[in-house]
Amino acid sequence: MKNELELSIIIPSYNEEESLPELLAWIERSLAGKVEDYEVIFVDDGSSDRTWNVIKKLSQNHPKSHGLRFNKNSGKSAALRAGFAEAKGAVVVTMDADLQDSPEEIPEMMRMIQEDGYDVISGWKKKRYDPMSKTLPTKIFNWATRRMSGIDLHDFNCGLKAYSLPVVKAVDVRGEMHRYIPVLAKWSGYSKIGEKVVQHQERKYGSTKFGMERFMNGFLDLLTVSFVTRFGKSPMHLFGLFGTLMFFLGFGIFLALGGIKLYNMSQGDVSRNIADMSSFYIALTAMIIGTQFFLAGFIGELITRHSTQEEYKISEKV
Repeated sequence: MKNELELSIIIPSYNEEESLPELLAWIERSLAGKVEDYEVIFVDDGSSDRTWNVIKKLSQNHPKSHGLRFNKNSGKSAALRAGFAEAKGAVVVTMDADLQDSPEEIPEMMRMIQEDGYDVISGWKKKRYDPMSKTLPTKIFNWATRRMSGIDLHDFNCGLKAYSLPVVKAVDVRGEMHRYIPVLAKWSGYSKIGEKVVQHQERKYGSTKFGMERFMNGFLDLLTVSFVTRFGKSPMHLFGLFGTLMFFLGFGIFLALGGIKLYNMSQGDVSRNIADMSSFYIALTAMIIGTQFFLAGFIGELITRHSTQEEYKISEKV
């Protein structure tokens, strides 16, 4: 079935009341004569300023824009997940609301999805207008992500990305996993992932919403997404495997000690008490740890099958 819209643009927004009117006007200029059937979805992530009032006014004056509002700040991942659920365009583009991403890149990114057959196109801010204190940790973070994910992208954290519609409907973006959507897409079977050099603008209004702690969190999130994507639906496959190996390792050592003790007794040799040997406690510890791993996997399976908690709640739509 053919999609009614060519393009959906999702813009997570948190306290960006000044930039949104200018951003929407910029989008309309950039797409004029190139893309006719599109929608702009603003997601107000529980802003404390007038962002929602601005979104409502824009939706009244611009039929192609509409918005969602969270009743509290839930994070960028939740905002993107809500936007993905609402998106109807054959190509879905995400971008930041702070005017640092250029909408003029969108038509070419769309073409790469539609004509070149890419599943994901990630923006690459090759020339950045950020201080060294921000660019250096970003380079280290991107290097580590490339090595662990096997995806050759230079800028995983760029907010300007384009996806085919099936990709955004397949990936499950939770927690702080918005940085790793290309990784989630790859592990969901969408492996044709490319990138495009994009313009990076200096921030015009307000201040950045991210501090230095995001880089440490980024590495922790990478470990999390690696685990969740591979074992999130079957934690027993990881914990049960390690638990079984540890238990049988300890049990094997215990049997070996017992066998040696019995053999020595049959030969009339006086040998040390098993409980006096350090190997006995190593075996006992391994069996206990193995049992704990196995139980962790079992409890994880129960939680996975019964967890229905939502990370966000939409309070209004326009």
